[in-house]
Amino acid sequence: MNKTYLIRRLYNFHENILKRHQVQRYKSSICTDINEFIVYDQFICKRRSQSKRSVLVQVSSENSCCDLYSYCSKFGSIINMFHYQLAGSNHFVLTEFDDQSAVSSLLDQSTFIEESNIISVRSPFLWFRSSSSKNKSKLIEEHKFNFPFQTNQTMIEPNIKNIGLGKLDSLSDQMLLLLERTQLNEIGTRLRFLTAMQIENSLKGIFPLSKVLPFGSSVNSFGKIGSDIDLVLMDCKITKHKTSRLIFHGKCMSNSRTHIQRNIEILGDLIQLFLPGCSKVKRISQARVPIVKYSQDFIGVECDLAVSNETAVNMSELLYIFGNFDYRVRPLVFAVKMWAKEINLTNDVPGRWITNFSITLLVLFFLQQEKIIPNIQKLVKHADNNDVRITNEGVNCTFVRDISKLPRTVENKKSLDQLLHGFFDYYASFDFNTNAISLNYGKAINKPEYSALYIVNPLEVHFNVSKNMSSEEMERFRIELRNAAWMIESSLVNTNAFNILDLFKGYEINKKKDTLFTIQHQIRNSNRLVTIKDLFEDNLPTTEEDKRLNKQLEPNEREI
Repeated sequence: MNKTYLIRRLYNFHENILKRHQVQRYKSSICTDINEFIVYDQFICKRRSQSKRSVLVQVSSENSCCDLYSYCSKFGSIINMFHYQLAGSNHFVLTEFDDQSAVSSLLDQSTFIEESNIISVRSPFLWFRSSSSKNKSKLIEEHKFNFPFQTNQTMIEPNIKNIGLGKLDSLSDQMLLLLERTQLNEIGTRLRFLTAMQIENSLKGIFPLSKVLPFGSSVNSFGKIGSDIDLVLMDCKITKHKTSRLIFHGKCMSNSRTHIQRNIEILGDLIQLFLPGCSKVKRISQARVPIVKYSQDFIGVECDLAVSNETAVNMSELLYIFGNFDYRVRPLVFAVKMWAKEINLTNDVPGRWITNFSITLLVLFFLQQEKIIPNIQKLVKHADNNDVRITNEGVNCTFVRDISKLPRTVENKKSLDQLLHGFFDYYASFDFNTNAISLNYGKAINKPEYSALYIVNPLEVHFNVSKNMSSEEMERFRIELRNAAWMIESSLVNTNAFNILDLFKGYEINKKKDTLFTIQHQIRNSNRLVTIKDLFEDNLPTTEEDKRLNKQLEPNEREI
C-alpha cells in the first residue's frame, strides 16, 4: 500500500478525532440541564464576593507574577491569579484571595505615591514595584510551577476569521464555537464587577448602603469579550433595627429628573478628579436615562454609570433567565448578532439603525414561536411572593426568578442550523408594517403607533425599544433577512453544508438574474445611514437631480 496514502489516512483520522473532541468541549460548556440553573441573585452575590476578595495589580511584565504571588501570599491564601496585557505593553494581574480580610490587610500595608500633585486614594487598583531583594530569583523559582496562575487571558474580541470556524463541517458546531470564542469570559466578568466595586468603595464613607451593580451585557449572559460596561448606582434595602433608639439624620431628596441630573454631575466630578484609571469622563445628563460615560484604562473598556435604574437591572435578569433556559438560545443570539455586525446592520455608535438589544429580542421572540422558551406572561403566572419587584418608578418587574420551578417540557428538538435558517425565513416574511413584537404574549400584536420597527419593551410595555430605527434602515434589514434565508437554503439544498463565514460576507447576488433581493453593502458614509438610492440602485447612471438630492442628504447622514 502506498506510504503517502497511509499518512493521509492517519492525518484525516487525527483531524476527525480533534473535531469531535472540540465539538464535545463546546457543547459541554453550555448548561443543558435546567436543574443546574443558578438564580440571578446568587450569580450576582457570588461575583460581588469575588470582587471584594480581589485586587488588580499592574506589573512590569508576565515575569513579575511569581514575585507578586510570593509577596501577596503573606497577607492570605491566594486562590486565583489572572494575567492579561493591554495595548502599550501594560501588564495586569487580577489576584483573588480566599478571604476578604486578606485584601483589607494588603491595602493597609500598601503605600501611596510620594508626589505633591498626586491625590492619595485607597482602592483595589495597585502597581507592583520591583524588588531589590537578592532572594528574588530564589522565590520565583520556588513558586514557578506551584501557584494558581492563568496567563494570556483574552481581553479583545478575536477576529472571527481566525477562530477555526472553517475547520468544522456542521453549521451547528460552528455556532457553538462562535459562542465559545466570542462570549464574555471569566476574566472579563471578574473585571466588570471589580470596576463596579471601585465606584462603590469610593462612596461607602458617606453612603454606606449604596451599591454599584453591572447590568446589561455584562451579566445577562449575552455579553461579548471587550463589550462596554453598564453600571448602576443603587441603594440596598435598609435593615431595620427595631430595638435601636438612635436613628441617623438624613436629608430629604426627590426622584425628579433635575435631582438625578445633579447627581450625575457630582459623580462625574468624583470619577474624573479622584478615581485611578478613569479618563475621558463625559456627563450625559440630557439623555432619557442620564449617565456618566468614562473609560477605565486599567481594563481597557468604556463604562456607562447611571443612577437608580432599577428597571434595567430587572431587564438584565429577565434576559439572563432566557439565556439559560435552553442551550440553543445563546448560540443563536450570538450568530445573529455577529451576522448583523459583520454586514453593518448594527453600529457601536447610537443612531437610526437596529441595536443589539433589539436583535436579541427578535431572536427570543422567534424562539417563543418555536415553543423553546416561554412568553413572559407564563413567567409572571408562576411568580410567588419572593419574586415581586416594583421599582421606584412604579414599574412592575414581577416574574419567576428560579426557572427550575417551572413545569417544563420542550418538544422542539430542532438543531441550531435549522433554527438559524428558521430565524431568517420567519422574519423575511414577517409583516413589520402592521405588526409589533410582544415577548409578553409571545405573539405579534397590532402596532400601538407607527414606527418602522416596533418591539414592545418587556417591562415598560408602553415603550418601543426600537423606536430609533429609520424606515431606510428597516428596509435594509428586511432585504438582508431575505438574502440570508436564500443563501442558507440554497447552500443546504445544493451541498448539504454551509460555512457560517459566508453569511458574514457582503453579497453581490444581484448580478444573478434569478435573484429577487438586491442591496449595496459599500456604505459611503462611516456613520452608516443609507438612503433609498443606496438600497435599490447598483451602478446605474446618476442624473443631475440625483446628485442634487444626495448633496442635500449628506448632513443628515452624519447624524447619530
